[in-house]
Amino acid sequence: MSTFEHSLKKLETIVDQLEKGDLTLEESLKLFEEGIGLSAACKKELEAAEGKVQMLIKQRDGSLKTEPFPPEK
Repeated sequence: MSTFEHSLKKLETIVDQLEKGDLTLEESLKLFEEGIGLSAACKKELEAAEGKVQMLIKQRDGSLKTEPFPPEK
């Protein structure tokens, strides 16, 4: 499993735990802080992937052809 998928899975677990609402304030804050870090890491990886995609679709004349990703089903 890649770092992105691992981070995203961990983030989903943290969100589930926080939504249950049965943690102490200290536990909630610790998980929230970890979640913020994971969210930032995921965003950074997604931005890097977007940059790679843009490079791959660069046209022969040097112009950049951007196309949206197809919607998820």
